[in-house]
Amino acid sequence: MTRSLAGLPSRGTLVAVATAASDPENDPEQVGGTRSFLPAVEGMRACAAMGVVLTHVAFQTGHTTGVSGRFFGRFDLAVAVFFALSGFLLWRGHAAAARGLRPRPRTGHYLRSRIVRIMPGYVVAVVVIILLLPEAKADVTVWLANLTLTQIYVPLTLTAGLTQMWSLSVEVSFYLALPVLALLARRLPVRARIGVIIAVAALSLLWVRIPFDGTTGLNPWNWPPAFFSWFAAGMVLAELTVSPFGWVHRLARRRILMGVIAAAAFAIAASPLAGLEGLRPGSVGQVTLKTAMGAIVAGALLAPLVLDHPDTGHPILGNKVMVTLGRWSYGLFVWHLPRWPWCSR
Repeated sequence: MTRSLAGLPSRGTLVAVATAASDPENDPEQVGGTRSFLPAVEGMRACAAMGVVLTHVAFQTGHTTGVSGRFFGRFDLAVAVFFALSGFLLWRGHAAAARGLRPRPRTGHYLRSRIVRIMPGYVVAVVVIILLLPEAKADVTVWLANLTLTQIYVPLTLTAGLTQMWSLSVEVSFYLALPVLALLARRLPVRARIGVIIAVAALSLLWVRIPFDGTTGLNPWNWPPAFFSWFAAGMVLAELTVSPFGWVHRLARRRILMGVIAAAAFAIAASPLAGLEGLRPGSVGQVTLKTAMGAIVAGALLAPLVLDHPDTGHPILGNKVMVTLGRWSYGLFVWHLPRWPWCSR
């Protein structure tokens, strides 16, 4: 008999509570995003890399007009997913440390790991592409800017075969800024951290409204502040993995709903409301809307993967093939664009 008497909890309820306490894996409020390795997240990285390739294929083949052209062209929002992934994976250690759940990440170790992960393969790619691709036409300035990943800050140094590296330059700038952001966030009450991140992300959308001199050869619209909202989408999810279980976690576990939200935001970003066809920038308002939709797309795609229960399966994104492709995604991103001139000869 399981009915409770005089308002007392039933035996079944007590057993369930005791089981959850003794076996955290059975606790529905456990969050899978605290695990060290997340196969489905690696699979999502593979999808993001393929999205970047897809939008570049559309651009290189001239398939940028009409409904389908807008659809394929807007897969450049895969960059938003990349940035959100970095925001989540690199911020969650700081989010946990703020709550006393682990020691603070060591800045020296963190920077070394970023350098080892990014620079060797990148430097090889820059040298090979510039030397073997005649279209590159690199002088000393182009060489130095690309080797140091500062090409978005040096006029006219985004060269053929390496133009996609603007996003890697932005990402590395975020890597360097992250320890400073973490230091500033330590001064905040734990409950205020998510709100402050969201507020700063909203303010970053105003970056494109700052008047810049367009004759300098620089494009400040491609500088890190313009894309902070994309990193912030992942940072907020990192905070949520170590926050008390609530309605946001329950919402994130409704996969179909999150998919609808991501699809709706993508559709808005692909519409004339958010810019011109292809890779051409639109008005300030259009760029702002597209950037905001990118943050929503990235957040909605990642939330079900990192706020799920540890036992939740992801048979598509988490399978061995997708995990392997995710591990190869950096090479795919670096090398896919220079192949076009070679293949077209």
